This record gives sequence, C-alpha cells and structure tokens, in this order.
Amino acid sequence: MVLLRYDPPMDPQFEVLYQDNSLIVLNKPSGLLSVPGRELIHRDSLSYRVARVYPGVQVVHRLDMATSGVIVMALHPKAHRELSRQFRERETAKRYYAWVHGRLEQDAGSIDLPLCCDWPNRPRHMVSLEHGKPALTHWRCLRREPDRSLVELTPITGRSHQLRVHMLSLGHPILGDNLYASGEALAMAPHLQLHAAWLAFRHPRSKQWLEFSAPAPFSMGPA
Repeated sequence: MVLLRYDPPMDPQFEVLYQDNSLIVLNKPSGLLSVPGRELIHRDSLSYRVARVYPGVQVVHRLDMATSGVIVMALHPKAHRELSRQFRERETAKRYYAWVHGRLEQDAGSIDLPLCCDWPNRPRHMVSLEHGKPALTHWRCLRREPDRSLVELTPITGRSHQLRVHMLSLGHPILGDNLYASGEALAMAPHLQLHAAWLAFRHPRSKQWLEFSAPAPFSMGPA
C-alpha cells in the first residue's frame, strides 16, 4: 500500500460557485479529500467542511484528493437521488485540463482500456483486460511545449484514477502525479496538474441544464 502525506489546504475552508435549496457546487482545491478517509487524520475533507455549514449535505460524486475543480453536492435526499442517477446513467458532461509529460504526437484520440484497483499498491489503479471495468476517455491536445503537452480530457466513464492511468498508458503521465509519475514528470510540478474545469447536468428539481466552470490553478500558457 502506498502511503501518502495528508496536509490539506486550510484557506479558504471551501469555495462556493453556486448554491440553491437543492444543491451546492464547489471548487475543490488540490490536496483536499472529497470525503473523509477511514483514519481519523483523514477526517478533514470537503464534504466534512461543507456539512458543518450545510447539515445533511450528501456527496454525489468525488474528485481524487490531488485533483482540483468543480464538484456538486446535494442538499436533500430527493436531489441526491436525481443527481446520483444522472451521474450513474452518464447524463452529465465533464471536461478536465491537464499538463502531461512529453510532446503528444497526435492531436486527439480515445483511450478505451479497462481499469481495476492495484490491490498490493493501493490506492493505485491499473489497466487490466482480465479484471478491469470498462473505462473510456477522449482527449485532445491543446498546446505543445518542448517537454510537456496541455490536454483536454473528457471522461465518458467515471472510474477511480481513470484520467491518470489512461494518460500513463499513453506514456504521458500527468505532471506532479505522486502515484503514477516518476523522475522528471514528477519533479516538474509541485502537485498533480489535473483540474476538473467544467461540469454540466440537469437541475434535480427544475430540470434546467446547468453548466459550471472554475479556472485551473496552474498556468494554461507556456511553461
């Protein structure tokens, strides 16, 4: 098992992008768990902080601890059921940005590789044609630098660590990834350069199509 240091950012406690009687949309910083871990030292998390202000808040989906960006939570059970259904049935839309190591040769592509937990090295995940669950990611190269590339990632499925493992499978790990990058790719950034930039779904009550975005905490321009 890979042991990771947990030193979550404290200021601000959480950033609200939108809130009404049914849901709250937040911008999660890198380094903060989405939900509490099993150990007491991992109790501090985005959902724990939000629940202190909005009792009864319910988690709809998660972002990796190291991933930043847009996340939605439900403020009552009916909203939670409907939002969870949308995520489960893939009726939501998501877009991520990431800096990856090396220069991508192609302009775009898709990665269709099944994933499962790498139990001896958890929380790492891995590609497994035998035991993995289907996972599909579309990607598009937005910028190329001598030693890195900026990509737009669109996950169709929502497997744990999907984007991180899929980019690794191409030979282009995400910069600063302390689970899947090594050497230069790990040293080139202080933390994971993966950001959930855009999330869209239907409001659980009004059914209106909603879109939310948050700027990446890392530069999108030249290094």
